[in-house]
Amino acid sequence: MRVSSTVGRFSASKQGYTAAAKATLPPKPRSIVNRVNFGAVHPVSQVPALPHARACAWHGKVSKLPAQAGQRAGFLKPFCTAPISYFVGGHQTIEVTLEPAHAGWRLDRALAAAVPTMSRERLKSLIRAGALERGGTALRDPATKVRGDEAFLLEVPEPEPAHNEAQDIPLKVAFEDEHLLVVDKPAGLVVHPAAGNPDGTLVNALLHHCGGSLSGIGGVARPGIVHRIDKDTSGLLVVAKTDVAHEGLAKQFAAHSIDRRYLAIVSGVPKGSEGTVDVPLARSTANRKKIAIAPPGKGKRAVTHWKRLQVLRDSALVECRLETGRTHQVRVHMGSIGHPLLGDPVYGRSSKAHREVLKRLDFHRQALHAAGLGFTHPVTKHRLSFASGMPPDMQELFTALVV
Repeated sequence: MRVSSTVGRFSASKQGYTAAAKATLPPKPRSIVNRVNFGAVHPVSQVPALPHARACAWHGKVSKLPAQAGQRAGFLKPFCTAPISYFVGGHQTIEVTLEPAHAGWRLDRALAAAVPTMSRERLKSLIRAGALERGGTALRDPATKVRGDEAFLLEVPEPEPAHNEAQDIPLKVAFEDEHLLVVDKPAGLVVHPAAGNPDGTLVNALLHHCGGSLSGIGGVARPGIVHRIDKDTSGLLVVAKTDVAHEGLAKQFAAHSIDRRYLAIVSGVPKGSEGTVDVPLARSTANRKKIAIAPPGKGKRAVTHWKRLQVLRDSALVECRLETGRTHQVRVHMGSIGHPLLGDPVYGRSSKAHREVLKRLDFHRQALHAAGLGFTHPVTKHRLSFASGMPPDMQELFTALVV
């Protein structure tokens, strides 16, 4: 017996428009779904083109509607003239003209509305560095109030090269556009260089894959890592390519609005069909490399919602949905209720029967896979959802445990 799952799914949606505005949008993309077995090779779904984004703010928010749509709908009014941008010697110069409706706004806020491809924090740093001019005079205070009819020149220096080396490491990319990409990471690949792993990481691979398409995170040509997956955990994660995407994704993670779902094979069979573990986590006082359940009033809140998908031989396939995203959260939480992940070398306690199966299959990692990821695109505002089937090694373990 094999378990099937919906994988290779992409969906996009945009809500909140009036009927008049909706009529001008391209047809809603059809979700492309492939029903295949866990671990099977599946094609990445065709990603529909997203509506054109005008470089203009609509009541302080970036609109993805064509200008004519908003005007016909009668509820969108442009607050700025689209900026003009050109490159000279690697530097980008952006001509920005504000409108009377901007009067009284902070300078950084008005610029962020006029140049939606740059984050407000990045614009603040450029202003403080003297990169913004009005009438030939540099402005250095982001809090300056604008009149609303000014014209500015913004000099954006070429992104500094990242300190990490670009390395040609194969990547499985589920989705990519000019703002971000979603990667299906294999087990064994470290996300970010650190002590003990100076190279050969996902960041090194992304620097090679993206080449010159990184516009810079904080002025440095590097991928924006907004969340991580343990080295020996496989599955989906999203990476920002621009400041504005990095800032938008970070806000969603902070607000816990990202949908993250993991597949795990745990030791023992949970008594109920589903449940929630809501206990804080903190660094272990006995071993700083481990995470432990924190005493009352200590640590950071961590919430995991689990659902039993299938009973296996003295084990079970479980889906874990993260409300928060703490280090080792699924591994520690499932262990805390008596069901540690099979193969987990840090938090696991395998039975003799399970040890024999793990040894026979040469399975030496936690049986954990980031199978589902959903978020709102920080620029287009479309809702994106992705799914990934279990990798072959975990599928093999699952099959060996089927009752």
